[in-house]
Amino acid sequence: MAVPRRDLIKHFEANGYYLLREGAKHSIYTNNTKTIPVKRHRTIDRITANQLCKQAGLLPKF
Repeated sequence: MAVPRRDLIKHFEANGYYLLREGAKHSIYTNNTKTIPVKRHRTIDRITANQLCKQAGLLPKF
């Protein structure tokens, strides 16, 4: 099952993350403590989305 990228971004932004910069293939989000690269695809695999949440220090949502 895939998660829409915009839902993952909304979850990050609701928890204090913001867009730091755009990389070549990723968008880089930060909360001034942790920096998380998010792939620039329309959908992200559910397992990958939950791993990104864990890296960000958030509870897995998807």
